[in-house]
Amino acid sequence: MNPTSFSFLADLLKRRSGIILSPEKLYLVETRLLPIARSEGKTTLDEFIPLLQRTGAEPLIGKVIEAMTTNETFFFRDKAPFDRLVDTIVPALKASRTEKTLRIWCAAASSGQEPYSIAIALLEAGLPAAGWNIQIMGTDISKDVLEKARAGTYSQFEVQRGLPIQLLLKYFKQEGDFWHLNPEIKRMVQYKTFNLLDSYTALGRFDIIFCRNVLIYFDRETKADMLSRMAQIMAPDGFLILGAAETVVGITTDFEPMRDKRGIYMKTGADQNALAPRAFAGTPLRVVA
Repeated sequence: MNPTSFSFLADLLKRRSGIILSPEKLYLVETRLLPIARSEGKTTLDEFIPLLQRTGAEPLIGKVIEAMTTNETFFFRDKAPFDRLVDTIVPALKASRTEKTLRIWCAAASSGQEPYSIAIALLEAGLPAAGWNIQIMGTDISKDVLEKARAGTYSQFEVQRGLPIQLLLKYFKQEGDFWHLNPEIKRMVQYKTFNLLDSYTALGRFDIIFCRNVLIYFDRETKADMLSRMAQIMAPDGFLILGAAETVVGITTDFEPMRDKRGIYMKTGADQNALAPRAFAGTPLRVVA
């Protein structure tokens, strides 16, 4: 792929999705875009790129953006955030709330494994049974992956990645080579096509925001802007959960790390001393062995 073609594609991706495409990601570009190029009768990306520059190329551009922004995901990915959700975050919110409503935003939800893992974790922790109204919103820029998420149907390979066998048998039904998620879990999650560069105001207020393995794709200015807007729609005692390789330190003053809980952040000024004793009281609620 010549430098001119790469520069055009990188600029297009930055303007439309905010994602920074560095030269070392050329292999990813070829893997994801060559099938689209071939469907358009082109054998190389250098032949394909001019098609994106022509008048009326918007549908094709949409396919390119979807292909380049779809990220790998699997059930209970990295494990620790889901443990922290049920043994630290949920007890803290239960102790500080009188109203039994919990709103969770799962940014870049992809094909649904993360929001469904959250729903399963909360069911296992007993919140719905205790009368809590759980509202989980999963958003992604890709319409295709959200259609898969809504269907709640996964291959044997997909359910084997991170999903404990006891939870698979409890919450899924097997039909042939595929596993179908129980309607009870699917009803807990709503999906919305959404670009993280757009305004967050219409999404409403959230108690917990999962934004894991997302910020690593953006430049510092875009990260700071996103985190600032997340802080504006988060409850004062809310929690932000980032990926293990991500941090807010040196990027924003809107959030600060939760002490001794890697990857979990609270709004700056939140009283962690008041929350921590409540969060650690009693027996931890764990769902992942």
